[in-house]
Amino acid sequence: MGDDCCNPDSMGRVSDLIRDRLDGAFVYSVQVGNSVDDDHKAGFFGRIDQQVDLVCEKLGQIPELQDGFNAIGFSQGGLFLRAYVERCNKPVVHRLITFGSPHRGVSDIPNCMNPRDFTCKLMRTMVKRGVYSDYVQNRIIQAQYYRDPTNEKGYLERNQFLPNLNNENDENDKYKQNLSSLDKFVMIRFSEDVMIKPGYTAWFWLHDKDRQLVPLQNQTLYTEDWLGLKYLNDHGRLEFLVCPGQHMQISDDYLDKQVIQPYLKEETEDLRLIQQF
Repeated sequence: MGDDCCNPDSMGRVSDLIRDRLDGAFVYSVQVGNSVDDDHKAGFFGRIDQQVDLVCEKLGQIPELQDGFNAIGFSQGGLFLRAYVERCNKPVVHRLITFGSPHRGVSDIPNCMNPRDFTCKLMRTMVKRGVYSDYVQNRIIQAQYYRDPTNEKGYLERNQFLPNLNNENDENDKYKQNLSSLDKFVMIRFSEDVMIKPGYTAWFWLHDKDRQLVPLQNQTLYTEDWLGLKYLNDHGRLEFLVCPGQHMQISDDYLDKQVIQPYLKEETEDLRLIQQF
């Protein structure tokens, strides 16, 4: 949100670091739209379902990824990559790593990383006028993972993306099977995150109606294993990490020592990696 696929100060920097640490590993950054400007706008406006379908089609056409790949998703990009895994997963994802991703939704509209970003300001204005209206749900990305803790009924009935992805209305065995197939699912939250609320949504935590945090392990989604998260955890394949600092403030040292070396280095000989913001 507010970034693009190829910004040399963010995603471009991450790509270069991974290539350097993994001896020129193939890295593909997802671009939604025909230009970098379109990619920036797509982070605010559109239908997530349509964007995920587009990414499924794109990744299926890249020869270097056909034997599977490791995926790193940043912020809302991590949520969208999880949607890729659950809904298509062809080619397959081996390891999914997400940074500060709103897996359990947000209980407030995300703040703008750049206060001068008119596109972000427009998004926030439109969402506040009716987050669960058809008009907003069909146009604003952030509304499609907004979960109002005081209006659970409205969320389940009107939100057009997240309840489906999290198997909260009807159980989709495909979603559970695909997510359970991951070798590793690594969820990283930022220790000082105020961009998304709650910051613990990066670990699938949520706010209840009294705005109290409910850990993943205390939720029916986990105890009844709607998505396969309990299965992954029971088999040592679900991990919870903390990145120090604010939302998306990731140092090269942290990325190298806490992510690349322990989770990607061992597959250097045959690495297939994709990243998306």
